[in-house]
Amino acid sequence: MAAETVAALCTRLHLSLCAFQREGRTGCVLLGPTCTYATFQIVDMEVGLNMGLPIISAGSFGLSCDFKDDLTRLLPPARKISNFFLNFWNSECLKSKWTTAYVYKKPEQTEECFWYMNALEARSAEFSSIVTRHVLLGPEDVRSEINSEKRKSNGDVANLTTNIDRNLKTEIIFILIDLYNPTYYLNTTSSVPMENVLVLTMPRRNFTHEMDSSGSETVMSDYVSAYQDGALLVGQVMRKLRKENPGLSGLSIGMEHFRNLTFTGFSGNYVLDQYGDRDVNFSVMYTTTGMEYKTLLEFNTATGRISVKDRSPSFLWPDQQLPDDILKESDLLQIHNIIVIVLGIAVVVVAIIAFIFYRQNRKDRQRRKRWSHMSPEMITPMEPSEQSLVSLKIDKDHKKVRNDRIRRGRYDRKIVILKELKHADGYFSEGQRIELNSLLAIDYYNLTKFYGTVKFEHEVFGVFEYGERGSLRYVLNDKVSYPEETFMDWEFKIFVMYDIAKGMSYLHSSNIQVHGRLKSTNCVVDNRMVVKITDFGCNTILHPGKDLWTAPEHLRKEGISQKGDVYSFAIICQEILLRRSPFYTEACSDREEKMYRVQYPNFSTSYFRPDLNFDTAGDRLEVYTLIKSCWDEDPEKRPDFKKIEGRLGRIFSNLSDQANESYMDNLIRRLQIYSRNLEHLVEQRTALYKAERDRADHLNFMLLPGPVVRSLKETGRVEPELFDEVTIYFSDIVGFTTLCQYSTPMEVVDMLNDIYKNFDRILDNHDVYKVETIGDAYMVVSGLPRRNGNRHAVDISRMALDILAFMGTFELCHLPGLPVWIRIGVHSGPCAAGVVGIKMPRYCLFGDTVNTASRMESTGLPLRIHVSQPTLKILQRTDCKFEYERRGETHLKGKGTEITYWLTGVMGQDYNLPTPPTAENFQRLQLAEMILSILEKRPHGMGKRKTLSTRQKRREKDGNLGDFQPEYLHLATVDNPSTYL
Repeated sequence: MAAETVAALCTRLHLSLCAFQREGRTGCVLLGPTCTYATFQIVDMEVGLNMGLPIISAGSFGLSCDFKDDLTRLLPPARKISNFFLNFWNSECLKSKWTTAYVYKKPEQTEECFWYMNALEARSAEFSSIVTRHVLLGPEDVRSEINSEKRKSNGDVANLTTNIDRNLKTEIIFILIDLYNPTYYLNTTSSVPMENVLVLTMPRRNFTHEMDSSGSETVMSDYVSAYQDGALLVGQVMRKLRKENPGLSGLSIGMEHFRNLTFTGFSGNYVLDQYGDRDVNFSVMYTTTGMEYKTLLEFNTATGRISVKDRSPSFLWPDQQLPDDILKESDLLQIHNIIVIVLGIAVVVVAIIAFIFYRQNRKDRQRRKRWSHMSPEMITPMEPSEQSLVSLKIDKDHKKVRNDRIRRGRYDRKIVILKELKHADGYFSEGQRIELNSLLAIDYYNLTKFYGTVKFEHEVFGVFEYGERGSLRYVLNDKVSYPEETFMDWEFKIFVMYDIAKGMSYLHSSNIQVHGRLKSTNCVVDNRMVVKITDFGCNTILHPGKDLWTAPEHLRKEGISQKGDVYSFAIICQEILLRRSPFYTEACSDREEKMYRVQYPNFSTSYFRPDLNFDTAGDRLEVYTLIKSCWDEDPEKRPDFKKIEGRLGRIFSNLSDQANESYMDNLIRRLQIYSRNLEHLVEQRTALYKAERDRADHLNFMLLPGPVVRSLKETGRVEPELFDEVTIYFSDIVGFTTLCQYSTPMEVVDMLNDIYKNFDRILDNHDVYKVETIGDAYMVVSGLPRRNGNRHAVDISRMALDILAFMGTFELCHLPGLPVWIRIGVHSGPCAAGVVGIKMPRYCLFGDTVNTASRMESTGLPLRIHVSQPTLKILQRTDCKFEYERRGETHLKGKGTEITYWLTGVMGQDYNLPTPPTAENFQRLQLAEMILSILEKRPHGMGKRKTLSTRQKRREKDGNLGDFQPEYLHLATVDNPSTYL
């Protein structure tokens, strides 16, 4: 506690007690205080309050509170501790007489520890006047003295801390003052660090130490118990006075009632001496060789007598005796001899190491002049399915990298990149071999690892570590995987620049010394979001080129330098800040022009550099200034990478208060930022995927039946199935060939689209499945793939009536007024169904029922629903009352003569069916003439229509139709005139 705080507390206590005394509310006894400073302000005869009240304190340990008339202390004061050490040092119990000691004071101490150590340290104390003691103030002092061969004592009075490495030595003994810790009685198991420690502690108490619900403080402690026992003591004295003075109305309690007495409290028996201080039997505990605490000695503070409790202790020290406090002369001589031997051995070892190092260095110099290629079998090609870059970007137009100089493979189960050494034939000079060996020795987390060279056929490749996320240029362009605000924020950009600066700083201090080709395309990003520099070294093999990152002095005169790398770093930093193209400037966009203006500057104006707006820099001004200094025209004014690394490190520390952040903490924080962005992007991609999947499923369900689609998705195939009874519908357009002859292709498509879209809408109201449309033919089935009992005939019949009703109102857009007729045929029977083909699979129907249904359509009449007898029988078994007419016998190809019927409606329902043409009208109808008459009525401004066939054009050229009869309405001609017209 600070001195100012103590003084303030004492002042407030002093004022409060003065107020109580003035108001007559002081009572007969004062319990407390515990603090030595506060108690001294009350009990001292010169500066105290002189209240004239007995004061009972569980504390007030300091020597300044000794021998006070009004004070009773229920816990052992510092004087008693000092008496123990004085008697123990002078005694010869299990040891010789001691005269020296080290006193170790912890930097942070409790109230009692402070005053106990003060009694041993203070020059006015009796202990310090008799025993030669040396005060140690920190763990470093303790370590130094323990390991010193000239230490002045083997004894140490300390309040030990766990951060002191004591290096167990049998000639050293520690005495730990730990009075109020009951652990030594409750848990007798000790530990190795306590083997050379004696513990001074209180005797076993009666109360039990328990932890409260928070687990941080004890419910009962020596302080709490002492104040409880103080209250019991006051009650005991008052009862005694009441018994001795019965009938006395007012009792006056003096200090003489608290001297030279004994009583029993929560903590056990109390013995108060003539000064009101408590006398106890201190216990001295030690650790046995079996790692248990055991009592070695007891010290009676009243008599000053030390009694041995364990005559045959099994402790660390030899001969069952504690060590001497001063090293013996023989020990010093022995240590001196050991030192001489150790130094002699050290000299020999150093000489041997120097010789080995010389031989090794010589071998290393010879080895660096040798070089051998890796075996091509060690490089395995990557699988085509392996992803080359980690990215969430969806780019349909993204082209695969097809650069002959860059290939990917696997080496030692790691992905590597093969870079062609274009100017090398595989036989390197001595200088090139030395450079390659230096490159092989580079191993730094911001530089890509070089594994060696490999020769494939007549080409030589360097094998380098691969950056999973691609080049820095690729990452800056990918604003989907690395969005500007949520991931690639200002702090992360500083990270990227800092990574490059660290890598270049290491590279410049290595044997490589210079990069020479630094740019954003050869800074790669690994899967941990760490930026690594590649394409360094090989300067004797690869010649530096000229591009936007090249320094002005090297554009004018080819070469490489460390200051040129600093300029290239500045150009990369501008790319990182703006996330634009390299060397972005609004004044110029042509690459060659930019290089020309950098190489040949106009000295009348400022040097040509990329855009960097200092007006909007704000808190980024320091970074902007650093970049500007890095691309200075004078190379000598550019900072080196050590300074750049330091400045970027300070900038980052100021940004996020991460001055003490380790590299792993930095890396983990980067990955956490990336994972949060990744989760957001995955959610978006998942939503898009689900939407696309639903659209694909919807399209599949429109092309194939639902059960068929599910079977194809689950197993990849569909088992063919036999259906006992289904109803099949066929229809086609009467005169479709003639209509096509007088219509453009687009008009034909629009016509069929208009008709069949309406047919499809009608199908949605019935339990039917549309099989296919071929030209003008329209095929529907019911009863498969989902069986529906007898409902298949009813659903097909109702659908046919709805379609026929629709055709009565339909009109062609390009031929208004021309009637469009359809023929409909319906038949029921067994059928097989299955999916045919792998590419563009189709759900097809097979069986005689399909052929018969087709014959029913082809032998029907316009605007009529031709129904077979099996279908009619099924309809008669249902509750629906269909209306029909008997057509009579009809010849069906391949079936012979069958009884067929015309379906005309449903009883009680008005379908508003169109009136079918009579046989006489049907024969007189000439469809081609009707179409020509409609076309003649069209406006003349519509232009000439290119729709007629070659034969029709020839007839029009002759100006005469002659005897030509236009192809009529696809009417079948048969020998039975009673059935067909």
